[in-house]
Amino acid sequence: MTARLTRWTGLAALVTTALTVWLGLWVTPPAKVQGTLVRLLYIHPPVAWVALYCAFGLAALSSVLYLWRRTRSLFWDRLGAAAVEVGVVFTALTLVTGSLWGRPTWGVWWTWTARLTSTALLLVLFLGYMALRRVPASPEVRARRCAVAAIVAFVDVPIVSFSVDWWQTLHQRGTVLNPGLTLKVHGSMAWTMGLGFLAMTLVFVWMVLVRYRLEVLADRVGDEELEVSLSERWAETGGVPSPPAAVQAPELWGGRR
Repeated sequence: MTARLTRWTGLAALVTTALTVWLGLWVTPPAKVQGTLVRLLYIHPPVAWVALYCAFGLAALSSVLYLWRRTRSLFWDRLGAAAVEVGVVFTALTLVTGSLWGRPTWGVWWTWTARLTSTALLLVLFLGYMALRRVPASPEVRARRCAVAAIVAFVDVPIVSFSVDWWQTLHQRGTVLNPGLTLKVHGSMAWTMGLGFLAMTLVFVWMVLVRYRLEVLADRVGDEELEVSLSERWAETGGVPSPPAAVQAPELWGGRR
């Protein structure tokens, strides 16, 4: 069931991404002010949406659910880790596509405006989360540390979101909606941008599904290596005639350990 869901999600992500590229490059008209440069905005805002709200939002929610005793499970720890790793990729893509758009618009590849600086800080914070996961510790201790780190890092997300409203900045304000929630994109441009949001969300879901399974397999390998190490130690000391039964691997989806 899980493998089938992953395959179908990947196929849907591929089709919607291809349609977005086709519509963005060859169907939609150029903008009155930005010209053909507007075509990059069919990708840049959806990528940023995934990084800020889908990936790091899911990571923060998973962390809260892990820390809450009634829902504590390594499922949430693994899901949060998968979301963060995918989010780091999308945050890097956000900075890259933003720089590609900013060079012809602002005349520079990078400027230390509030939004760009806070986004770069977000990338650094979640890279730190990934480094923290590699610090030797038991699965429970690692999960608790990383959950706290993810929640603390998520504080930067609303700062990124509202930075263009709180500070004077070169970065334009809402691309799709203005503060009054008035739609600023119309016609084929609106449909293409909406499809871009759907495509990038599906890509995110597919990547999280794949990354979660890899996280489970990594834990399984760690359990097996621990068992082998203990068996070798027992054999060296001659303390126990036969090692205990193998540690059972956790289910791929959910369950407590």
